[in-house]
Amino acid sequence: MLITAMISVAQQVGAPRIVRVGRIPHPLGNPERTPERERELRRRIIETALRTLQTKVEGPTIFEVPEAIV
Repeated sequence: MLITAMISVAQQVGAPRIVRVGRIPHPLGNPERTPERERELRRRIIETALRTLQTKVEGPTIFEVPEAIV
C-alpha cells in the first residue's frame, strides 16, 4: 500500500493499494489548516489506509480519503 500524491508513480511500481492524498509538497497535510483540522485530516488518511488493507483487490486500486483534501 502506498499513501501518495503521485498516483501514476504508484501504479507504475505496481502498488496494489493506493491512497490518494494531498499535494506533492505536502502529501500528508496542509500547513494552511488549523491544528485541529490538520489532526482530523490525518486521522481520515490513516482510517482510509487501514480500510484499504481490509479490502480485497485484483490489481492497482486507488482509494480516496473522505472529503477532499484542500
